[in-house]
Amino acid sequence: MDGIFEDTATAFSLKTDSELERAYFLFKMIANQPLVKMGSLMTNFALKAKLPVEGLIRATVFDHFCGGINEEDCLPVVDRMFEKKVCSVLDYSVEGKQEEDPFDNATKTILNILDFVKKKDAIPFAVFKPTGFGRFALYKKIGEKKSLTAQETAEWQRVVNRFDTVCKKAYDLDVSLLIDGEESWMQEAADQLVEQMMVKYNKKKAIVFNTLQTYRWDRLHYLKELHTKAQQDGFKIGMKVVRGAYMEKENERAKEKGYPSPICESKLATDNNFDDTIAYMVDNLETISIFSGTHNEQSCLKLIELMSQKGVDINNQSIWFGQLYGMSDHISFNLAGKGYNVAKYLPFGPVKDVMPYLIRRAEENTSVAGQTTRELSLLKKERKRRKI
Repeated sequence: MDGIFEDTATAFSLKTDSELERAYFLFKMIANQPLVKMGSLMTNFALKAKLPVEGLIRATVFDHFCGGINEEDCLPVVDRMFEKKVCSVLDYSVEGKQEEDPFDNATKTILNILDFVKKKDAIPFAVFKPTGFGRFALYKKIGEKKSLTAQETAEWQRVVNRFDTVCKKAYDLDVSLLIDGEESWMQEAADQLVEQMMVKYNKKKAIVFNTLQTYRWDRLHYLKELHTKAQQDGFKIGMKVVRGAYMEKENERAKEKGYPSPICESKLATDNNFDDTIAYMVDNLETISIFSGTHNEQSCLKLIELMSQKGVDINNQSIWFGQLYGMSDHISFNLAGKGYNVAKYLPFGPVKDVMPYLIRRAEENTSVAGQTTRELSLLKKERKRRKI
């Protein structure tokens, strides 16, 4: 499989020349860290001041990294990618709200997406973030095992009900549901809640998937403990495995609060933790289903090699590769072309509400210099190929 990710004609087959140029321009911008920080501040200011910038955002960074402003808006992108055997995960990327109405609206949106998913083979998963259904501070307080007020207890029950409503519908429709990971100081409460949903709805197969952020050194241990429970209690585990999205925030908080950082000591340790976690899951496919969410080529190749060694079919429904829309097309489209199960996370939502997601994407790419450099080199290669 050496060289599988070098085929830029396949990787960028859906991009027009103008879309290719836009991608090249965006990644050149993202490679400049001061520019990203300045752009983020200016964008937030412009949106808060209600300046007429949404059209510009929509035509550039939004359309590159997002599918649209609503489900219907995403369908042309979904259908085009599916022609190349790349599936989509519609990701309603509105987060961090504090009021109840947005949480109820997010629940309704996910329920609608589940109906969408059931009708389209191109969308095999639905997804939501725990903080889409409840306040961050509430998860944090429960994770710290602090007593809740009567009002907070009632509020938490509404969060539980939202989870259960969505997970039950996913179960009834036989559609898999990915639940994203977030910061460690709220994640324990989310883990406990997702585990309850697994026990309830994963009796026969993995419907409910949690997320392991393997830049946390404790996540493989957590998975092994969960696996023991699953064997004892008779339920299946679904796990999306990623490296993680909140490293700087995690380290800063640990330093500020004076506790050991939950983050691995180095990138190498994180890479090893990711690969060891995937290997453990492949060894236990009878109980565990895998969504390997990574832009790391070596980790993808290692999973391919493990599947080959163990005689696992390349289209085994217990193993999916996943990348974000607008990134790592050389991985997604080349793997799909070889017959592996691949799905792109396709964020959507109103432009102003999706901006926190887009800013985080830009900042993450800036902090992982190798990722941006790789994207640029492949885009350059394809630009050159098309001019010949």
